[in-house]
Amino acid sequence: MEFKELIREIVASPTLHAKWLNTLSMMENTGARKISACEHPVLVNQIILKHAAEEARHAYYLKKQIAKIDSSACSTYEFQYLLSPIKSYQYLHALDVEASRMLKEQLSLSEYNLRYAAYLLVTYAIEVRADALYLVYQDVLDEVESNVNVKSIILEEEGHLEEMIKQLQVFSPHWESYAGDICIKEKLLFDNWTESIASTLKIKESIA
Repeated sequence: MEFKELIREIVASPTLHAKWLNTLSMMENTGARKISACEHPVLVNQIILKHAAEEARHAYYLKKQIAKIDSSACSTYEFQYLLSPIKSYQYLHALDVEASRMLKEQLSLSEYNLRYAAYLLVTYAIEVRADALYLVYQDVLDEVESNVNVKSIILEEEGHLEEMIKQLQVFSPHWESYAGDICIKEKLLFDNWTESIASTLKIKESIA
């Protein structure tokens, strides 16, 4: 199923739409926690602090949007309140593992240097994905004239991507090659994730 068509199906159902927002909120929150976890205990730069804070704010903002659909829906990140919960929870971790493996093999990095380099690559790939995902989602919201909107997130994600490119340029003159490799791995995870969500919707349709 085409991604935009999947989003249309989700947005058409208040229950699914609330779970979609909650799933995105959980994943943004996971990103914020992962960024904080990769910080150096002393040498923390302003960009990392800013990025972690903004990802956490996105998680909160998306949670607040749920109330526009149903004020009592999706109170936590428990499985019953998420779409494809296992794959959604594993998404960032799986990408982090792939990036770390690649960096160990190609650059022999370890400890903090490995965590920081993985943060750069994983965040870059996620920002590329977020730019595309939120734009499609907002297009669908506009189509149905929904009260929900993610325009503020779109603006901040664009800024994040610019910041990540600048940091990657400092990290390595060959950053585009590494970034390209991690984006290929991310696309496989994304396709698998969206296929899982689509399969869940088909199962529910057959039961109904």
